[in-house]
Amino acid sequence: MASAATVWSSEKEASKVHASDIPSVKTFAESNESSFIPSSYHSITEPDDDVADELAASIPNINLSLLTSHDPQIHAKAVHQLGKACAEWGVFMLTNHGLSEKLMEEVMNKSCEFHYLPVEEKEEFGDSGKSPFTSIRYGTSFNPEAEKLHYWRDYLKVITSPQFDFPNKPPGYREVAFEYSREIRGVVRKLLEGISESLGLESNSIIESTGFDSGFQLFAVNLYPPCPQPHLAQGLPPHSDQGLMTLLMQNGIGGLQVKHDGKWVNVNPLPKSFVVLIADQVEVVSNGRYASVLHRAILNNTHSRISLAVSNGPALDKQIEPPRELLEKEKPLFKSITFQDYFQFLQRSRLSDKTALDEIRLND
Repeated sequence: MASAATVWSSEKEASKVHASDIPSVKTFAESNESSFIPSSYHSITEPDDDVADELAASIPNINLSLLTSHDPQIHAKAVHQLGKACAEWGVFMLTNHGLSEKLMEEVMNKSCEFHYLPVEEKEEFGDSGKSPFTSIRYGTSFNPEAEKLHYWRDYLKVITSPQFDFPNKPPGYREVAFEYSREIRGVVRKLLEGISESLGLESNSIIESTGFDSGFQLFAVNLYPPCPQPHLAQGLPPHSDQGLMTLLMQNGIGGLQVKHDGKWVNVNPLPKSFVVLIADQVEVVSNGRYASVLHRAILNNTHSRISLAVSNGPALDKQIEPPRELLEKEKPLFKSITFQDYFQFLQRSRLSDKTALDEIRLND
């Protein structure tokens, strides 16, 4: 195995190091002083300068307190704004969501502590050879055993619903993650009610048709260490998420970009807000009206970025398809498939664009 402490004097030497020899990008980055990265991390072949910074301030803001207002006019206006945000962007900032700032800080601090544990303390959660339905997985890249190109990130992935399991380290992490995951599900439930109404459906339509109340939830903490050549590597490539929607927060270091009208847009979260990403199953249940958003994680060479993304999905055994009311005047755009089968296909596929969703898209 190549030593993580190797210092390369040339890019040629760097190309000889294999990503399979790097069980943790964080440890590798900290122990190596070279200005080069292994060629297997060279996932960008051409510079991408098409970033529309002027659009960053245009990402919609949804105020959850208005969406849940008992005033019919305030509620109706908020439902309209939510539908518009889903249709035009597929991403929005969520403010006045009800989660305490203390809880958000605690779960982020504990997430940081986990990634900064010694490698040997995290080895018991190692992802190699595990099923995507294993309750706790710690690893690097996306699927390094099957990939040709690798991504500059370490991750912790924990299934927190329908059963909750969690690492017992660092102390207190399990308890704060339980409360955080539970409250996130409550927020997502309210958003799904609003999305249902914006589609002209009963508020509980998507919740019931997807079995959301016993649905799948994945708690993922991504660490993107400083990268010596951030212009060549990626934290994660352009992709859309499985599930219904993902709620994301980060440690104050930017790196998330979304695709809008053919251009990449930097996401600069409002203080105390969540970034909400519309995921593939909302595109399916809305019969294409609300498309899942392509997004990616870019790197920098000075700061470690940590993002906490909680993906909230349907029940694993549910056939996911549009509600009957939406298909009275239009043809379905996607094949019906259980969420479990969809999730398994996504884990086996190349993490790029909307590969999995395209597999179930019906041709005219």
